[in-house]
Amino acid sequence: MTGFLRNMPPIVRNLIVINVAMLLITTFSGDFMYEHFALYYPGSPLFKPYQLLTHIFMHGGFGHLLFNMYALWLFGNALEYQWGGKKFLTFYLVTGIGAALFYALVLWIQVLHAEAQIDAATLAQMKELLQEGNIFVNRSPAMQQWYVTMNTPMVGASGAVYGVLLGFGMLYPNTVLHFIFPPVALKAKWVVIGYGAIELLLGLANSGGNIAHFAHVGGMLFGFILIKYWQRKGRLYY
Repeated sequence: MTGFLRNMPPIVRNLIVINVAMLLITTFSGDFMYEHFALYYPGSPLFKPYQLLTHIFMHGGFGHLLFNMYALWLFGNALEYQWGGKKFLTFYLVTGIGAALFYALVLWIQVLHAEAQIDAATLAQMKELLQEGNIFVNRSPAMQQWYVTMNTPMVGASGAVYGVLLGFGMLYPNTVLHFIFPPVALKAKWVVIGYGAIELLLGLANSGGNIAHFAHVGGMLFGFILIKYWQRKGRLYY
């Protein structure tokens, strides 16, 4: 394992080490890490600005971590070798934080929709109870959606990882990627387009359960914007 890590470029290696360490700490700390370092909706009393950064290094379990770190290793190596560590880290953090901001925008629209269905007195009572850490009973669907949004944190590097995937597809669009399941080979540009379309459709259908599909879309969107900015400035490949 040490040799495997040593062969990685330094930023990818350190990101993987930090994410693994954070999961181990979270596993033994109970709810403390989620309460303080996961990302809550900005309207929640549990929200802290630093969570926009810290949530990127947290995960909901080993499977979640494994998928993200494998994708980071698979696509991030090429980008770091091309850009260098400083530029790759900038890209990674911009897409990760950008994904969170985009997802927060989607949640804000959902919150406005839910609040429009709740009378003012009830909404004021709900906000007061939320500040006190209590739960409002006899909730309507709109109230339930409101509470879920306020109390459900987001964790994971998925937004940044989808940004990395987007970056790989834009820099190496004709690289052929081979998949075991399904057993197909596709150029990177088609993989990126396919993943982006799937995440957008799943987000619009609201069928993803605990998966923040719009955060994935946001990571790709911010990655696209940043790459286009670098391209316009003539700084894409260095």
